[in-house]
Amino acid sequence: MVGGAGYAAGKRRAQSQEHEAEQDAQIQQTQSPAPAAGGGGMSEMDRIDALKKLGDLHDSGVLTDEQFETEKEKLI
Repeated sequence: MVGGAGYAAGKRRAQSQEHEAEQDAQIQQTQSPAPAAGGGGMSEMDRIDALKKLGDLHDSGVLTDEQFETEKEKLI
């Protein structure tokens, strides 16, 4: 039974690492280089889409309140 427990623990760890990597990728997609002022060269639609993505990441727990507010201020 020891081998089975080790297998299960390893599989759970791999799934956790995969989930974390997905979250990191989502954060990278929503983060762009710091805009000069209030969204820089982004169109209004791009800015709205980025804000929606940030909201989704915040709602799903990927971003903390502080991270969400920081990124939101960069876009506004």
